[in-house]
Amino acid sequence: MKTFFKIMTTGIAFLANAMSSPAALATAPESLSTTRPNVVVIMVDDAGLMDFQPFGGEANMPNIQKLADQGTRFTGYRTSPLCAPSRAMLLTGIDNHRTGIATIPEVIPDEHKGAPGYSLYLEPGVKTIADRLREHGYRTYMTGKWHMGSRVEDLPVSHGFDRSFILDASGADNWEQKSYMPFYNTAPWFEDDKPATLPADFYSSEFIVDKMIEYIGDDKTTPAQQPFFAYLAFQAIHIPIQAPREFTDNYSGVYDQGWHELRKQRWRKAQKLGLVPKDAPLADMPDGLRKWQQLSEEERRYYAKAMAVNAGMLEAMDFHIGRLMAWLQQQGELDNTVFVVTSDNGPEFNDVIHSPGIELWQAISGYNSDIDTMGEKGSLVSIGPEWASAAASPSSKFKFYSSDGGIRVPLIISGPQLPKGNTEASLSMVTDITPTLLDYLNLLSANTQNHEVDITGRSLLPVILNNADYTYGPEDAVGLEVAGNSALFKGQYKLTRNLPPYGDGRWRLYNINTDPGETQDLATSHAEKFRELKQDYNAYANSFGVQIMPEDFNSINQLFIHSIHKVIEQYWLALIIIVTLVLAILYFLFTAISGTFSQRKSA
Repeated sequence: MKTFFKIMTTGIAFLANAMSSPAALATAPESLSTTRPNVVVIMVDDAGLMDFQPFGGEANMPNIQKLADQGTRFTGYRTSPLCAPSRAMLLTGIDNHRTGIATIPEVIPDEHKGAPGYSLYLEPGVKTIADRLREHGYRTYMTGKWHMGSRVEDLPVSHGFDRSFILDASGADNWEQKSYMPFYNTAPWFEDDKPATLPADFYSSEFIVDKMIEYIGDDKTTPAQQPFFAYLAFQAIHIPIQAPREFTDNYSGVYDQGWHELRKQRWRKAQKLGLVPKDAPLADMPDGLRKWQQLSEEERRYYAKAMAVNAGMLEAMDFHIGRLMAWLQQQGELDNTVFVVTSDNGPEFNDVIHSPGIELWQAISGYNSDIDTMGEKGSLVSIGPEWASAAASPSSKFKFYSSDGGIRVPLIISGPQLPKGNTEASLSMVTDITPTLLDYLNLLSANTQNHEVDITGRSLLPVILNNADYTYGPEDAVGLEVAGNSALFKGQYKLTRNLPPYGDGRWRLYNINTDPGETQDLATSHAEKFRELKQDYNAYANSFGVQIMPEDFNSINQLFIHSIHKVIEQYWLALIIIVTLVLAILYFLFTAISGTFSQRKSA
């Protein structure tokens, strides 16, 4: 009888999920509706699937490991390849083109500015999970990176958060209130609806946790009556990678063998952990990347230290997450809190020290690239494309791109009455997190207002509770697109296209069950399946308002152009003064030389 009941329950859940619209989802157990658990969502920046210890990474992350052991690890989870679109989708459950944040301001082409879905702020009718939970009595807080607009109407305080201390930029220094790239002239932090100043002892991961504890503690009511929603968006491990020396020192020598060896090590570990099949081929690193052995000894020392800082920054973040967990334990709230831990996209490939004109900007901004103090205050460093490719192993490419190196990232969900120690390999999407939490809390319902934008994601609760085998069936086509880099998943197949500089704009087809490294293009040998998925993608693009990219679009070139415009906009007066001084000096030099020449001629 027990077996029959389980079969019937599974069948009913699967049928409901398959036949419903994306927002009509399975219901959580009734007991969950009376516990009113707290919700903590942790967003890590630019971490690939195997950067997390529970997925095989080198960094010591005992607290995130504990959450993974107490919950479900998702190994088939995909996000968008860029930060702001991923954050918009995570917080709303809605495809990025319907949120208004289809791409990021740093790379948007002029042709797309102002198009529907490309306003680069959350548009009317788009509700965040904070909006929805606050309507049901939750206190709502956010600390960390926002990157979705700095007008008052765009800030978290206008999108459901009671309190917030946020950074509205793609990144910033982790030790001081200053920018990490010429696109920004400062680090724009805001507390609630006003510009804010960072404390003198600031370190980003520590501060993000401290401020969250302050908000929850200062506003504490009877927990059973008013639970909280906390969204912590860490700067780790976005450029600039920075960490206290005591964490970085833990990885001395770990990366001395270089990026090729790390890529192979992670690939082999991925096979042991079941992240990829044992016979899955490993993709080559992108063309044009450097060979480790061709570097000078000083260069190898530099890049090995950079990756050590990267791991140290992850460990430092985990340490401070542990402080939050310990504080919740002291308050008697830890066991009544659901945690979601994920990353916005794959590893960052941009190498800041090789950017055009960066030396002058570094000097002006007070940055250095010293190896001995790397990662400490005043240090500007990134891991570069070679390490990013290695970190993305066993997948191909990295951030910005729709190959799995850019979009396959870790996801962990744990909480009261949820199974412990599970691993879920079926496809899941960043848009699924909000509906999953609403489903878990028994707060998911049909939209009641005509102007409200529909949730497009699906609840993962059925697969978490083992009531369904998958969230997206073999005939479900699931698309995504950011800045022309596109993907569509359907069953065991993935259609994808990547634009320059590390792509060529060609559509390719892969069987990601047998070839997760995307090494064998099936577009020709499986021409009918290729056409089918291409039609599915076109339907997705037309339905969601995906704009056609300019033919010559290159994300790096676009970023450079926007940065030049920003520098001129921000420093035009200083530039005029400098140009005037240079011209004046040249004039006086010319006059002096002319006078000397005239005197000699007269003599």
